[in-house]
This record gives sequence, C-alpha cells and structure tokens, in this order.
Amino acid sequence: MSLFFGVSLSAQTVKSQNNNIWFHYVGKNMLTEKLSFTFEGTMRYTNGFSEKQQWFVRPSVDYQFTKGFMGSLGYSHYNTYAYGDPAMNKTSIPEDHVWIQGTYIHNSGDFKFIHRLRNEHRFVGIAKYDVASADYDIDHYEYRNRLRYMFIVNYPFTKKEGKTELFGILGDEAFINIGSNAGKTFFNQNRLIGGLGYNFNAQHQLQLLYIHQNIWNYGNTMQESNPTVRISYLTNFKW
Repeated sequence: MSLFFGVSLSAQTVKSQNNNIWFHYVGKNMLTEKLSFTFEGTMRYTNGFSEKQQWFVRPSVDYQFTKGFMGSLGYSHYNTYAYGDPAMNKTSIPEDHVWIQGTYIHNSGDFKFIHRLRNEHRFVGIAKYDVASADYDIDHYEYRNRLRYMFIVNYPFTKKEGKTELFGILGDEAFINIGSNAGKTFFNQNRLIGGLGYNFNAQHQLQLLYIHQNIWNYGNTMQESNPTVRISYLTNFKW
C-alpha cells in the first residue's frame, strides 16, 4: 500500500524481493535567471553489489515560469538488467524516453511541499528468443506512455544563519501506465520515500534515503517488493 493508492493483485502474481543500493547524481546549471540545464544519472545495484539492476542518464532543459513553478523538457536513456530470482527480464532491456514535466513548490511555515508530474513517452526494447544464438535479443521497440507523480515534504531540523542544513524527507511517487498500450496493470511502479538531506552550502547537497520500491511487470504476473537505499549527490551552479 502506498501513501496514495492500493493495488489488488491476482492470485497468480509471483512476488519477489531484491535489496537495492542506488547511487544517484543530479546537477542543475543555471544559464540565465530562469533557464537551466540539468543532468541526472544513476547506477543501481541489487542484492548488495552482486547484481546490476539498472543505469540511466537524463538530461533536461528547465524554465522557471514563476517562483513556485518550473517546466522541463527532457530525454532519458535506460538499461535495465536481468536480475533477481525470478527475473522479470530475460536479458538487458534498453529504453529511450522523451518527457515533459512540471514541478510546483510551496511552503507552509517550515514545511516545503514539492509536487512533480512527468509525462514519459517510452520506447521500450522488446526481447525475442533467437534459436540460432540460443539467447534473447532485442527484436524491436514498443511505444508506451507513463505518468509519474511525486509528492515530497521537507522539514528542517537544523539551520545556520537562517538557511536549512539538516532536513527530513518524506513522500511517495506513483508510476501510472496510460494509453492504448498500457498493459494489464494500472501501476508500473510505486516508491515510498523517507530519509535525510544535508546542505553543505548553496551549491552542494547530500541525501540518504530509504525507498521501498514496488514494480509490476507489463502482464501483471510478477511483482517486486524491493527495500532500497539511495545515496544522492546534488549540485546547483550558476554560470
């Protein structure tokens, strides 16, 4: 059960658990007072460091329309490995995304609320068994559409000269399949998020988060329930 949604799984759904460790970087680069370029990347491992789970790179161009609202246009390239037992994927699966996003931030007292909605146009590699090589190869790419909504609350624990240093993080992110090629499940993923962040200064931030990741496969026959530790390093530079 997430903060927002509950899902009923059929009796045929196979469940598995993987223990994830994610390393994550987000770099925001201000080009003008309103225009910025952001680069995001991650390397994800599962079951300790014994298996690679996924990596991606995600550049975007962002525009600050108002003090509280920012719009982004971006691209992502993923590679998701065959991991776990049983594994959802028969081989490594590449994906390319083109996406548009809106982020709205507002405050109430010391609380900061972050709402992020992203519409991802996904081109997912589809694996097919090749008799000659006795292995799975990417046969073609299939278009899928997905919405992602993230809600985060930040609360400062310590401040220095009126600026937040150590702060708490709590939230949830839902990945929702939409469109005519949405598959047999409403959800693709859900992530329950909690942890701490620390601002070294205005340019450098470190986050240590626990994320409980649930993933449902395209046919809604498998579910992963994955305890996850994510270490994130964030930078913010004005050029």
